[in-house]
Amino acid sequence: MARLVNKIALITGSGAGIGAACARLFCAEGAAVTLVDANAQALENTVRAIRAEMPQARLAYFTADVGDAVLAEAAIHHCVEALGGLDILVNNAAMRNYSAVADATPAEWQSMINVNLIGAATYCRMALPYLRKSRQGSIVNISSCYAVTGRKGMGLYDATKAAQLALTRTLAHEEAAHGVRANVVCPGSTLTDFHVFKATAKGKSVEQLKTERQNTSLLGRWASPEEIAWPVLWLASNEASFMTGAAIMVDGGLTAM
Repeated sequence: MARLVNKIALITGSGAGIGAACARLFCAEGAAVTLVDANAQALENTVRAIRAEMPQARLAYFTADVGDAVLAEAAIHHCVEALGGLDILVNNAAMRNYSAVADATPAEWQSMINVNLIGAATYCRMALPYLRKSRQGSIVNISSCYAVTGRKGMGLYDATKAAQLALTRTLAHEEAAHGVRANVVCPGSTLTDFHVFKATAKGKSVEQLKTERQNTSLLGRWASPEEIAWPVLWLASNEASFMTGAAIMVDGGLTAM
């Protein structure tokens, strides 16, 4: 379990869900990790849980809304100062919106773009000087399988996730000469804390929730956050040293249906 020994990573949206699973797995594989999330309590809970499981883990954390460019710069500097550098950036933080395109206001669009696209681009911009210095830098952006398939009611979210695919390809072109790879993971339906909380607030049990995505993949179930974290780990590691500009669908076969 040493894929990321001597590597330093920063993961946004790591207070829960896929981001927290990535943070735990990266630590287990030897990385020093800075966790960034807008939810201070969730962030502290995740850091506490990782430290309880892996007392040797090198961790730092920073509370920030990913859409805040000033805090993005501060988060990157905090990582470098606390852990000694930066080799891996995982842009996982995202916000959702359920308005139909016909109803969405410019303000709703701007909020989504600020976090899901500009926020990710800002973290890339702030991190690139350190990723270039690493000479083995890796950016992994977390998009969505719906960036390429489409669906009702999530047009704003899916459009920004599709934009991340273009952002990733451009980064791959621009940063190859600097030794920085850029790839994207596109998850399918993933049973995160967000979905559990949303369901329980409506009076649904977790067992009921688990029956609701049987038709959104060939495997007929939700993914666990850890099942998304494993491909992220691989792309971040030197095992994927010939991978850049790629989009990996981790969707249980949804895009093949």
